[in-house]
Parts: sequence; structure tokens; C-alpha cells
Amino acid sequence: MAGKRKHLAERRKALGYSQEFLADQLGIDRTTAGRWERGETEPCLYIRPKLCQLLQVTADELDDLLTIRHESDATSLASPSPPVVTGRIVPEPAPTGEIDDMYRRELLRLMSIAGTLMVLPQPASAQIQDWAGQFDEADDIEQHALLSGHLWQVFALSKSKRLVYPLVHDQLRLLVKQMGQARSARARHQLCVLACDLFQLAGEICFDSDRYTDATYCYTMAANAGREARCHDRWACALTRQAFVNMYDHEYPEATSVLSAAARIATQGDSQLSTRCWVAAVQAEAHAREGDRKACERALDTADKVLDLAAPVSPGGWLRFDGSRLAEERGTCYLTLGQTDLAEASLNAALTQATSLRRRGSLLTDLAALGIQRRDVDQFLHYAGDAMDLAEQTQSAGYVGRKLHGIQKQLQPLLADDRVVQLNDRIAHLSTTAQH
Repeated sequence: MAGKRKHLAERRKALGYSQEFLADQLGIDRTTAGRWERGETEPCLYIRPKLCQLLQVTADELDDLLTIRHESDATSLASPSPPVVTGRIVPEPAPTGEIDDMYRRELLRLMSIAGTLMVLPQPASAQIQDWAGQFDEADDIEQHALLSGHLWQVFALSKSKRLVYPLVHDQLRLLVKQMGQARSARARHQLCVLACDLFQLAGEICFDSDRYTDATYCYTMAANAGREARCHDRWACALTRQAFVNMYDHEYPEATSVLSAAARIATQGDSQLSTRCWVAAVQAEAHAREGDRKACERALDTADKVLDLAAPVSPGGWLRFDGSRLAEERGTCYLTLGQTDLAEASLNAALTQATSLRRRGSLLTDLAALGIQRRDVDQFLHYAGDAMDLAEQTQSAGYVGRKLHGIQKQLQPLLADDRVVQLNDRIAHLSTTAQH
């Protein structure tokens, strides 16, 4: 890009924006954004404040980005493009504040469009059942599938899940475009399957960001896509994620009802996948929340059957239950039912197996809650302190932070200890931060 504003383009890409998205947010034509980056024109004065906001730069920094440079210019004052690590894109920096909210609103808007396209009657030109001879359509859908799997990997690896917002937005925008151009029934079916995957991922991002209303919408749309595609395993998984939201909102009867539907749907899915076992594991937690120990034990026994399945039992991404979390599930249930010795044994066993920071944070919070039940101040401080460190490190206020906020209500007997008061203040600050 010799003699062009390559640093302006680099800054845009570093934030995960396409030219089309940037132009849409500024209310300009995409070609105008392209002319800026090619050095043919400059942004008008009235639009520069909004451009600074989108690019997260000061007015002076924007002036530098708009300086036309040549290939010999070695120093870049703009943020670098997202680095590639072992073949995986690691997007940075994290979208925050208004930028974060902008992506969220755009995701929900695109999801609504996709949901409408899924249920529209197919035009006569799209009634052919297969895509024989339509290699471009098949290749495009295959690329969508590969990117979808890649995004789930990025989500799992990202410390802050909001980092994935820009990538999911761009993938959803492309998927919506493809859905509007589907030329065969098979293509439409496959796109509904991919939409179900992507909607669930969007829901996971919202859930982790403590945006439960948005997460509910995403999971509902995912369930609709799974139903439209008659893909029972994905359909059941979307409903199971919906039940998680109900449980975090203490709506246990509603969660139990949704999970019952998910279990029925899962019986029509692939018997070699772990879908039914995952639904049962979540059912066990819901029954424990309701105080039904016998129902909880029955559900846990069903979840244990994942160990009898031939590998691989989980494709990853939208379904990640492979039996490695059985100890964690049992520990959580036993903790809820007040069976402290069984809970401690299971939670410690799970902690030795946990690989992700979010899982470790969740387990540490449960062990801290166990300390509260036992009135063991040192145990509470040890585990809650570690959980707080992870919550702050991963910016996972929607998952670990929400669990920490939940145990605050149980702290009253321990508040005579100044150390508990200080940690309680840290948790309160994390919870307050999560709401902004």
C-alpha cells in the first residue's frame, strides 16, 4: 500500500472492523472509507469525532493515521493487526464501552435478519434439492463451517470473551448474505445448521458479559435454527444453554421445564454424541437447586453414561461435554445439597483436571462457598481470593464474577474478620464493574 494511509487501514483491522462495518457506523458509503485509506480523500471535519470514537484514538492520533506514508516508513503509531499464533487469530484490543455495545447491537440486528430469512418460503429458483454442479455454493458453505469451528476455538482461548465480538459479527454478516442467496434446499439446510452454531456462540459471549437478556435471545434464535434444520443435537444444546440462564436467574422450575424439552429432543439426535449426557448433567444441577436429591442422583447417573460412549463423543464448539467435567458437576450438585464432604472430594478432583481459566475460577468459587458452609474463614479466603484473581484477569464477570456475587449473600457470619470485609469489597467492585 505504497503512498497510502496503510496505518489507518491497520488500525481498522486491529479493531476487527471491515470497511463496510466502519462505513455503516459512520453513515457513509463503503467506497468513501476505501478512498480515505487509499489517500484519495480525507474525512470531513464533522465526521472526525465519530471516527475517533470508532477507532479509539485521539484527534492528534487520527491526524497521524491520516498522514500519507510510503513503504519506507518503518514506524507505525497505529495498533498492529491481530497477531496469528499457531494458526489462530488472536484479536486485540478488546472492544469496550460504546464500541462493545455497538458490536452487541449489530450482532442482534444481524441475528434478527437471519432469523427472518430462515423461515421465509424458498423462491422457485431455490427448490432444487442438491447443489450438484454448484461448486461455488458448496465451497462457500464449507468455508463458513471451517470458520465457525475456528471461532469456537478462539472463544475458548480468549481470556476476555468479548474479544470475539468483531469476528463473530463479520462471520454472521457473511452468513446472512449467503442465506439470502441460497440456491438449493441443501444449502439452506446447511446454512441453518451454521446459524445455530453461530447464534449459540453469540449467546455465550453475551452470557459471559453478564447480558442475560441478550443471551436468552441468542439461545432462542439458536433453538429456532436447530429446529428449522431438524438438527436435534444442536437444538437440544441451544435449549440447554437457555436453561443455564434460567438457573443463574434462580428460575429453577423454568430451567427444569426447558431441560425436559431438551432431553426429549436429544433422544432423536445422534446416539453416539454426548448431547443426552450433557442435558442430564445440567438437569442434575437444576434438581439440586430445587432440593430434589433423588432426581439429582438419577440425572448424574445418566450423565455418567458418557463414559460408555465410543470416542469422539463431542465435536467441540457447540457441544463440549466429553466426561471430563463429571467430577465438577457432581461437586456442584453436592455443594448445593449441603453434602460438604462429597462436594469437597469431587471439586478438588475436578480442580486437578481443569484446563481453562473460567473452569478453574468456577471451581475455586465453589470451594470458597464450601468454606462458608463450614464457617472456615481461611478456606474461604484462600479459594475466593484465587477466584477473584482469575475473574479480574479474564474479565469474566458474567461467569465467575456472577458466582462470586452469589456467595456474598452468605458472608454475614464471617464479616467480623477484616480480611473477609476486604475481599467482600473486591467482589462488590467486580459486580459493579460487570454492570457497566
